[in-house]
Amino acid sequence: MRVLATGSSGFLGRAVVRALQDAGHEVRTLQRRPSGVDGADDRRGSVTDPDAVASALEGIDGVVHLAAKVSLAGDPAQFRAVNLEGTRILLDAAAAAGVSRVVHVSSPSVAHAGHALAGVGAEPADPDAARGEYARTKAEAEVLALSRAGGDTALVAVRPHIVWGPGDTQLIERVVARARRGTLPLLDGGTALIDSTFVDNAASGIVAALHRVDEVSGRAYVLTNGEPRPVGDLLAGICRASGVTPPRFSVPAGVAKAAGSLIERVWAVRPGQDEPPMTRFLAEQLSTAHWFDQTEIRRDLHWAPSVSIDEGLRRLSRA
Repeated sequence: MRVLATGSSGFLGRAVVRALQDAGHEVRTLQRRPSGVDGADDRRGSVTDPDAVASALEGIDGVVHLAAKVSLAGDPAQFRAVNLEGTRILLDAAAAAGVSRVVHVSSPSVAHAGHALAGVGAEPADPDAARGEYARTKAEAEVLALSRAGGDTALVAVRPHIVWGPGDTQLIERVVARARRGTLPLLDGGTALIDSTFVDNAASGIVAALHRVDEVSGRAYVLTNGEPRPVGDLLAGICRASGVTPPRFSVPAGVAKAAGSLIERVWAVRPGQDEPPMTRFLAEQLSTAHWFDQTEIRRDLHWAPSVSIDEGLRRLSRA
């Protein structure tokens, strides 16, 4: 197929483009910066620009939509413009261009209301209960996207969970930097059981969704390695693989949530140069279980992860 991948300059986006190429597809990309992937037909632009989107969709058979504003804090209008309205612009243009296959890359946060998620599947996206502007607008975007499934459009939503690996400048780089400074706490001892996804597995799962979109149209799936571990163990593994001392001190989750709420209010008035050190959503993510049943996605997409967490940590240590 000729596939358009949006948001391809990001960590996961680049991996998805390479996986699409490895599967034999011709890939065009749309993002504000160069994708950095050899052989991709890069188009510079934003999903918020209808003309750029329409041009990028010319001659395209399928779309993988990854573009999003991802942050713990920020202007609500920017989240809405990119995550919701950008998705609307893309879907409208894809329908007008006769593109029949769409993979909408979403997030498990669209169905996270602050309580534990243990062994569940892809619960319905709930914008009203979602925590923070990112999760709320991604939930609205997923509801919109799935409403377009049917008729001439086959569309599936895939929610990769905590994607990490070598070259990650978000999770890995921030974890390592804070551990090196001694400012990376465990919440309630780091005992909450969580799933995560090595980047190669996230990419291959998204490509599998594109291949099977006709059979699974209208569905949403959470995608993970299927190897839940205590958050403290995962952080320690990442730190050791990166040559830094793992976190050793613990903070009560209630204290972290209260601090996160306060920091969010301060950040709304005087935002910092980087991500806030804590938010209520982050505190909830670090202190509550969130792991997911992978039975349906593996069965329906004819897919399974190829890189274990332990192998992923070994690759991280060699990077």
